[in-house]
Formats: sequence, C-alpha cells, structure tokens
Amino acid sequence: MFPVVPERALLELARTEGGPDTLNLLVRDQDTRRLLLLRAVLDAAEAAGPSVCTAAQKARLREDWALLTEADRLPAADARFANPARARLFHPLTGPWARSCLRGLDAAPGPADGERARRLRRDLAHFSAIAAVVAAGAGIPFRTRLTARAGVLALPSLGALHTARSGDVPVDVTCTEGRLVLRQADAPDVTVHLESGVGAWSGALSWTPAHALPGLTRTAPPLPLDDLDPYRELPDGPGHGNLRTPLALDDAERKRWLQAWSGTALALRSGGAQRLAEAGALLRCLVPLETPPDVGTGRGSCSATRREAFGGLLSSTPPDAVTLAATLVHELQHAKLAALGDLVTLHRAGPAARYFAPWRADPRPYDGLLQGTYSHLAMAAFYQRRALVGGLPDRDWAWAQHARYRAQVGAALPALVGSPDLTVRGRRFVDEMAATHERMAEHPAPRGHVARAQAYVASARALWAQRHASALPPSNG
Repeated sequence: MFPVVPERALLELARTEGGPDTLNLLVRDQDTRRLLLLRAVLDAAEAAGPSVCTAAQKARLREDWALLTEADRLPAADARFANPARARLFHPLTGPWARSCLRGLDAAPGPADGERARRLRRDLAHFSAIAAVVAAGAGIPFRTRLTARAGVLALPSLGALHTARSGDVPVDVTCTEGRLVLRQADAPDVTVHLESGVGAWSGALSWTPAHALPGLTRTAPPLPLDDLDPYRELPDGPGHGNLRTPLALDDAERKRWLQAWSGTALALRSGGAQRLAEAGALLRCLVPLETPPDVGTGRGSCSATRREAFGGLLSSTPPDAVTLAATLVHELQHAKLAALGDLVTLHRAGPAARYFAPWRADPRPYDGLLQGTYSHLAMAAFYQRRALVGGLPDRDWAWAQHARYRAQVGAALPALVGSPDLTVRGRRFVDEMAATHERMAEHPAPRGHVARAQAYVASARALWAQRHASALPPSNG
C-alpha cells in the first residue's frame, strides 16, 4: 500500500532538497496514513465496549461519517485536494484529535475513569463539528446538534462561538446556502456567513472568525493561522521543552504576523528556490505560540513541529521575514525526515541518549541527533545561499549564521556516519548528507566567522564533556 522511495528521491532528501515528485510522494503517503488513522478511530469505536463508547456515541459517529461520505463525492473546493472532505481531514490538527480519540478508545474493559471519559466525550463530539464544517463547505444543507465545551464551540477553519453559558452547552446548527445559524438557549441566534477557503464572518460579538495569511505565492491558497483549534496544544513531555502555550492572537499580534509573512516568500527564495517550493508543498497551517521568556529579543523565536500533525508548524510571533523563513526551513526539515522515516528505515539505533550535539546541552539519542543535524544542514545551506546573494544588507550576518550551522553539522556528522546501526539505505542517506556538507567548502565563509564558529563548537563540546563524560561514545569523540 505504501510507496517505495526511489534512490533519486532518497538522495534529494539527503541533500535537504526534494523535487516536486519527491515532495508529492511524501505528501501523498502522509495523506494516506491520515485516512487510515481516521478509519482506525471508527473501527476502535465500534469495537469498544459500552463502558468506553456508548451505543448513542457510536450511532452519532456513523451519522457524522455518512455526512463526510456525502461531501466526499462532491467536486473539490480546494485544488490541492481531491475533494472538500479531504481538505478538512488532511488539516494538520485533525491528526492530534484522532490520536487523542484512539488513546481514549484503547482502554481496558470496565468502568472508565472520570477524566478519560470526559476527554473521550469531548473528542467524539469534535468529530461532529468536523463533519458539520465539511458539509457546510461542500454546500450540503443540514440540521444538527453540536456541543460547546467549556463555553466554546470550535468549528475548525471557520471560527468559534462563545456561548452565553459556561460549561458544556448544546448548540443547534442549521446550514443553508453558505450560511450557518447557531442557536442556543437563552441567547440570540448567531448567523455565520462562510467565506471562500478559510474563515466565516458574523456581526455577533460572540463569534470569533478563523484567520488566514495570504498564499505564499500568487497561485497558492490562503494559509490558516490557527489560534482557535482546541487540538493545537502541545503534549506534555520533554520533547517540546517549554513550548506549551498556544497564543490567541489580538489585532497587534496578527499584524506582526502579516508584516513578517509579507516578505517570507522573498526571503525563502533568496536561500534557494527549493526552499520556497518545499514550503508551498508541505506547509498547511501555522499555529501561533507564546514566546517563552528565555528566547530573548532581536531575532529570537521558538518553534516546533508535531509528528502527528503533518503540515503544521508552531511558532512564536516572528520578528521579521528572514527569521520566519529560517523557521520554516528548519521545521520543514523535521517534517520531511519524519515523513521519510515512515517509508524507509534509516537506522536501528536504540533510544539511549548518549550523543553530543553542539546545539543542545543534554545528550541526544541517535534519532534525535540525526533530526537535528539534518535541519542544521539545511540551515547552513539556506544562509550560505543568502550570503552569496549580492546586495543583501544582512550578508555578513548570513555568513556568520552559515559558519556556525556548518561547524555544528561538522561536529555531529562523525557519530552519524560511523554508526553501526545504519541500514543500507540509511548509510546512503547520511553519506550524502556528509557530501553536501563538504561541498559547502567551495564557497567558504570569511575566516573570522569560521574561527568563531569553530571556537563556539569546541567550547560547547568541552562543557558537554564535563557534564556527560561517561556518556560520550568513541564515535562522537
């Protein structure tokens, strides 16, 4: 069922690039996996005992799926997808919702604990909201009852209704001719008018519309700037550090995003045409994050991707277009490598955290070292291409960035290349990464920047060795 990755595509990706065919292969495979994940949710619900998923909940899931199936047969509203139903189901944040459903449904028989049962009720009710949005976008008239959670009814890609009462509130929804009427007890009806693509407007103060940024290119559709979806929260755990708090944007923050975004395509193109192409092929939504206090000022920002939310990128408000472009380059490499890892086994290393990475104070597992080195290789290439463009006002800064990223990659590559846990295709991949790193020497950074970068890496290695000397493997020495 899953495609074979050609050697040409493997080497393109190893160079942190990827032509249209290669990127489309990754996207198609991730979309197929999303459909299988959704099917798994329905199958798990049907198989669950009544203490986990009641007969009424199962019946409602079937109704919602039937509505999606009806929309699935209609022509596409978004040229990127085969039909409007899949445009919604392939939205990145549908992935975390489906995973949450499966965790709730994959429970041992017996009485459900209160918190898990409440979360599962919320998750299953959200599927009804997804189905309603899909049907509305496809122009299907319907009547349904949805449930606002904690006083908010989120309609993904359209907006959110803040109900008159707090807690769980039933909301009756009627859809006709591109218009939704939202009715709740003891409150005036709210009429919502659907817009083309993302968003819906209403004169009611209780309605918050979803927002989108203009297409990255003239032919690209608007890109959701999603600060409303209830599944945009990052999961707890060490993988995301202190990136926990999605940001609900006010007008000032939204303007800052738009200002940075307006120059991002040009900044991407200056770092190589493939950078703009991969952003257009892979990026499906941006999720604003609060900026942690330790990020600092100037060009500081924080960002993340989630493996279960392919196409989604989480970022604090970018200070400028170049920073946002660099964030896209960095995070989209994680998305590419994760998608490739679903198709090709690159290594069989265990999870032990024992490797030195110049960009981290803690030891890294082999897979984490590979992910970080891969994204840093792309950053080194991005800044080198920018530095080679004549007339850029920040050219010297770009050289400094290139020198640092390249030195960091050079310090990490010996452990990657020397690992006995690489598969045959994994060795081809990391060898091509090393060759790409070597080819950058054809256009070296100024010697001062190189010397400072090497000193930085040496200092980071010495400090790391003091803290973790016993963990340092011979191949990383």
